Amino acid sequence: MSDVLELTAELRTDVGKGASRRLRRAGKRVPAIIYGGDEKPQNLTLAVNQLVKVMEQETFYSQILNVVVDGQPTKAVVRDLQRDPASNKVHHVDFQRIDMNKVMHATVPIHFINEDICVGVKMSGGSILHNMTDVEISCLPTDLPEAIEVDMKDVDVGFSVHLSGLALPSGVSLLAFSHGDDDQDHDIQVVSVEVLRGSEALEDEEAPEAAGEVPTTSDEEKADTEGES
Repeated sequence: MSDVLELTAELRTDVGKGASRRLRRAGKRVPAIIYGGDEKPQNLTLAVNQLVKVMEQETFYSQILNVVVDGQPTKAVVRDLQRDPASNKVHHVDFQRIDMNKVMHATVPIHFINEDICVGVKMSGGSILHNMTDVEISCLPTDLPEAIEVDMKDVDVGFSVHLSGLALPSGVSLLAFSHGDDDQDHDIQVVSVEVLRGSEALEDEEAPEAAGEVPTTSDEEKADTEGES
């Protein structure tokens, strides 16, 4: 697990849509809420500058954070983040408290490594198609990984990696396989190496001439030629 990121929050007593708009309009703080565990939800505000800096870390969205409220740190994860559709500025952040002794659910990114030396790309001219970029997992907070790695080095054209083929760290399981149904129904394709259809079509068009064949003239083309003569 990576180093825990920290955010300092202040309790917010002025609540409601109007109060939130005024807070965002000022441009220095963002409204937030933290809930879960045995404590009541708390309305918070976050400093925009600190939030933007912490959000630059990919792990902000999938790792445990220290949310410090009135000097007291609380372990939490981001459950929702709302943005303005026009400016993309953060409008509101939802945090959920984490019990370090209880299993948690999280969405972590998938990191595809060795794509530059993938055998299906280097040797066969294939293209890597990503069907998933993150995956839902279940684990204790202490076992939460930064990401799940997929090694593309030996994946050839026509082959793929499914959820069942992911190398999971110890103590981590996939939520997709926890429903009690047939695992095969949930064994989604994560990534594959394919020859693009456009490339196949182009090869088919060029094949006759490449093989030394002379294209034949159709009856319609012959008729047009005779008419002109």
